[in-house]
Amino acid sequence: MDTLTGLLDGPKARGAFLLRSILTPPWSLRIEDRAPLSVVTMVRGDAWILPERGTPLLLHPGDVAIVRGPEPYTVADDPDTPVDVIVGPGQVCTKGGVDVSEVMSLGVRTWGQGREGDRASSVVLSGTYQAEHEIGQRLLGCLPALLVRPAGTGADDTLVHLLAAEIGRNEPGQELVLDRILDLLVVSVLRSWLAAPDSGAPAWYRAQHDQVVGPVLRLMHDDPATAWTVAELAQRVGVSRAGLARRFTALVGEPPMAYLAGWRLAVAADLLREPECTVAFAARKVGYSNAFALSAAFKRVRGVSPQEHRRLAATGSQPQAAGFSGPAETVILAG
Repeated sequence: MDTLTGLLDGPKARGAFLLRSILTPPWSLRIEDRAPLSVVTMVRGDAWILPERGTPLLLHPGDVAIVRGPEPYTVADDPDTPVDVIVGPGQVCTKGGVDVSEVMSLGVRTWGQGREGDRASSVVLSGTYQAEHEIGQRLLGCLPALLVRPAGTGADDTLVHLLAAEIGRNEPGQELVLDRILDLLVVSVLRSWLAAPDSGAPAWYRAQHDQVVGPVLRLMHDDPATAWTVAELAQRVGVSRAGLARRFTALVGEPPMAYLAGWRLAVAADLLREPECTVAFAARKVGYSNAFALSAAFKRVRGVSPQEHRRLAATGSQPQAAGFSGPAETVILAG
């Protein structure tokens, strides 16, 4: 498994919340649902996306914005438009403290206060991953707070049109179809981001192209359960132990064994988000001798036990994992 596949294997929507909003200006939606990841794209009209911390950004039709949670953000026709509707946990929409989720329904996965044929109305598509285990902490930890891919700069334009066409349909298996389209759209945008020069992608991802460090990273990612040593890894790629240690540290930012330890815990953290995964099973999968050894390492590095980690992940209140944090600023992909 290459490092790109290992990273992008995360998005697996399961009953994601997808919605087409038809909104007549002035309008402003405050999103406080604490979702781990959301996608926003315009079908008609422009909209401003205002992160909780950061510079407001104008979205044009076809632009795709990926917003990393759980911090709130606002989508509006103008940065100065007062918030009209608040979208809370469970996608409950309130206006003046009153639940308007049903009142503003316009049909299948369609909502708002505009009219279908009104060209003055904005049409917004949104997709929300509602649980962190659908994304994976390894990926979330790498992402900027706001990532935007302008229209016409990637192959995912086709996916935006497909999502727009499918979101209002009510066919058998439609939820699964929409989940997979959302996954493909997210992966396509993230792949463009990771490949872009100076994108802020993590150092270990950029290092995969190195002829020495790249193969070592693939060995670690492909089989974290193996009892790797620097000497064995160096032998596999045909360099000296000291040479590998120096080169790996220079490119990745930490020594090989420190990186491997962090990677093992990141994989374990993702595994433990699955209710059926035991601590003992996760330990075996990532190279710890038993559940006690994994628990001790988990507590030492992350500050919580595996059980507490599972509870926090379920409530969406888990802090970001150390060692896999990404840029906090807005990133706009160039054409």
